[in-house]
Amino acid sequence: MKKFLVIGALSLALAVATVAGVAATSAIAPQTADTALELAVDAAVLRQGSTGAEVKEVQRRLKQWGYYTGAVDGIFGAGTKKAVIAFQKKNGLTADGVVGKATYAALGMNASYNALDGNGGSGGSSSPSNSASSNYTSSDLYLLAKAIYAEGRGESYTGQVAIGAVIMNRVRSSSFPNSISGVIYQKGAFTAVTDGQINLEPNQTAYNAARDAMNGWDPTYGCLYYYNPAVATSSWIFGRKTVTVIGKHVFAI
Repeated sequence: MKKFLVIGALSLALAVATVAGVAATSAIAPQTADTALELAVDAAVLRQGSTGAEVKEVQRRLKQWGYYTGAVDGIFGAGTKKAVIAFQKKNGLTADGVVGKATYAALGMNASYNALDGNGGSGGSSSPSNSASSNYTSSDLYLLAKAIYAEGRGESYTGQVAIGAVIMNRVRSSSFPNSISGVIYQKGAFTAVTDGQINLEPNQTAYNAARDAMNGWDPTYGCLYYYNPAVATSSWIFGRKTVTVIGKHVFAI
């Protein structure tokens, strides 16, 4: 009888210990998950000392837009920080030299923005987020759609987004005005403004293309210029480095 009592007591003790262990694990698990999320978010933020492919992409964009002159090596050094600060100042952001949510959005790096936003979206050309477009007004969207419609209504959808992307890249560039209206109405910048086609009413496709361009889809890979070689007359534009050709337009830097 005593033997059975001892065995019963041991079984009860083991059961209590197991329940306690499960309870302890349940209490720790959420903390571990939270810690992992915090580490992931912290890793997504770029600052001096960071390295990797994200840093390289930031450097590439900043160099293409005239802020950065160093090597595109994926090492966030003093030169990269200086370029980030200049970009942030130009785009009305907090000039701290740290690439977080707002700076990622301004750079059009939506996958990186989404990592910090916690929504797990992929960003990029296939599924642009709405993060970047929230920085602009409905008037900005309307004007960008008008420019896209006036300049490229005969182009494919990708070609129309590409025109919008060039305008957005100019807004971000150190060499152009820092607003959509400033870029579009810059003297001599766009034929559609000169000949009055900018006043045509855009269709829904142009609106969609404008929204995608605002959200960071850039089929031109950072280009600042485009032209139709069949009708272009400026010898200067032919001297720009060609990056890609979409439809009738050559996109260049």
